[in-house]
Amino acid sequence: MKNDFYYLSRDGKTRIHAVEWVPEGDVRGVLQICHGMVEYIERYHEFAEYMCARGYYVTGHDHLGHGKSIQSEEDYGYFPKAHGNQYVIGDIQHLRQMTEKKYPNVPYVMMGHSMGSFLLRQYLTMYGKGLTAAVIMGTGYQSALVLNAGQLVCRVIAAFKGWRYRSKFVDNLSFGGFNKRFEPGETSKEWITSDKERCQKYVEDPLCSFMFTLSAYYQMFEGMKVLTKKKNTERIPKDLPVLFVAGADDPVGAFGKGVRKVYGQYKAAGIKDVSLKLYKGDRHEILNETDRAQVYRDIFRWVERRVRK
Repeated sequence: MKNDFYYLSRDGKTRIHAVEWVPEGDVRGVLQICHGMVEYIERYHEFAEYMCARGYYVTGHDHLGHGKSIQSEEDYGYFPKAHGNQYVIGDIQHLRQMTEKKYPNVPYVMMGHSMGSFLLRQYLTMYGKGLTAAVIMGTGYQSALVLNAGQLVCRVIAAFKGWRYRSKFVDNLSFGGFNKRFEPGETSKEWITSDKERCQKYVEDPLCSFMFTLSAYYQMFEGMKVLTKKKNTERIPKDLPVLFVAGADDPVGAFGKGVRKVYGQYKAAGIKDVSLKLYKGDRHEILNETDRAQVYRDIFRWVERRVRK
């Protein structure tokens, strides 16, 4: 059973839209999903139903500036310049706290895709204690030098245009090269998935078509800088099982290189149970790929083994 609900954002004014998928019978585990950039939680409906049918309560929300978590259309792709990243992380924690009250003492798993994977990786350095497992999907690696440079560009443009400005230049710096390996293409978004029907559906979705504001880019880069510091990775609980999954042809993960680098960082930090799976031929959204049935099964089986312990 799918239900919508709302709660107040950590920004103190935005109503955060959230969804829950409630299984019939006993709940054997909770799965909280953090969606990616320029999308929304209901795009995970098919996977959520798959997990729900196997006894998992699944929940997730639209991040600030996404989906139905806006006050007006001007808020699409907007994070507040001051504390925006903190608000987004705080909204993830708020949903977890509410969910744990509904299902106390039930194994709790979190999954983050793309931007959601970077948010989840930050979250684990702050609130990882008490989680049963984490699935990090479609992630990548960026150096502090690159992220600082990105923030500098945002500051310079914002000085003339303001922080709500949507810069094609910054957008191209972030995503401009992602489709090169898949050209010539029909949509410029072939890097999302090799499934043409799902790629076209993504392109036609107005909730996947807006551009991030300078403030949102700045705050996203600010959060990603947390991940470049070894001391922060070492704060993740050593007994937390972590699964990295990505497409081997995903440009966000530098076609596997970036994912392997982050995987190595977790291993070096002493996390005992770290797994890595790259899907040959898959691109960025492995839950929307042609082999998604196998991806669903793999994630479920990995989670089940950790929940049963």
